[in-house]
Amino acid sequence: MAKLGKLAESVRKFPQTDLWMDSCGEEELNYGIERGIVGATSNPIIVGSVVKEEMDLWEPEIKKLIRDMPEATEDEITWALIDEVGALRSKKLLPKFEEYKGKKGRLSIQVNAKYYRNASKMVEQAMHLNSLGENMMIKIPASEAGIRAIEEATYRGASTNATVSFTVAQAVAVAEAVERGLKRREAEGLPTENMGPVCTIMIGRTDDWLKKYCNETGLIVNPEALEWAGVAVIKEAYRIYQERGYRTRLLSAANRNHYHWSQLIGGDLAQTINYKWWKRLEACDIEVKSRIDDPVPEEIMKELRKIPEFAKSFREDGMKPSEFVNYGGFRTTLNQFLGGYDDLVQVIRGYMV
Repeated sequence: MAKLGKLAESVRKFPQTDLWMDSCGEEELNYGIERGIVGATSNPIIVGSVVKEEMDLWEPEIKKLIRDMPEATEDEITWALIDEVGALRSKKLLPKFEEYKGKKGRLSIQVNAKYYRNASKMVEQAMHLNSLGENMMIKIPASEAGIRAIEEATYRGASTNATVSFTVAQAVAVAEAVERGLKRREAEGLPTENMGPVCTIMIGRTDDWLKKYCNETGLIVNPEALEWAGVAVIKEAYRIYQERGYRTRLLSAANRNHYHWSQLIGGDLAQTINYKWWKRLEACDIEVKSRIDDPVPEEIMKELRKIPEFAKSFREDGMKPSEFVNYGGFRTTLNQFLGGYDDLVQVIRGYMV
């Protein structure tokens, strides 16, 4: 048995604070399962990295897909491969899925980011991805169209994970959409008790965007405050979720510093942590104690309030759904997802052409 560290200690002491692996790679999942993860995430960038890292396994599958689908485009082959990776790796989490009766133990798999403006296409693909395994969770971007898609996919029985999400306004819109979807199911006598929806807040990318905004505008703030922006956002969203009793749980993502883990310990939420940060945090000397109810220091909040983009991020009414796609973090992240998908397509193209 390998020596387990701080994150495994966190799982033992605070089982209500779920830890996930931000990867669907076999090595990463094995590492996380040994330490108590109850979920995992993927997207085209992650799948591309996994395929490249595990090429001995996936190269024969790529060649087989190309042979078996002689008229398929490179995009169709790429999505067939994404389907295979997701279906295979979701099985590693089935024991947790069965233990928690569907509330945990799911693998998140993302719809095509190119569909972020088209709710019907997202719903159609969401339901296909949901059919790949009994413990799939469908990642849908928190755009205005994505909010509509989340409600409809929820109504149709998929557990959703809102992604490309950075703000309190998005988190509330997502939770309300899920509630509408669940209530529609319940009105028709359809089951909801085995569903486990989450809303991601990519808190590290909230920090990234505010740092970029300050650099671009020349705004001077205490640099330490910029390490707390995402934490402030998710703590505010958590307060609202707890007060209103939403059935969606929050999921933190995109670690950039230890606050993104340590400040959320004790919360009834989930954290997805990539392999590199798992190893860093496992070896750290941060005390494992509940901090979810600790307020962000007032001197930090004072600095953050100087930043107009922080108000958009922090306030429930900071943005309308029609404005979500214009948020700096949304644009940057969506472009990265699209670029990661294009990179994976190029891998496939190399075998086809």
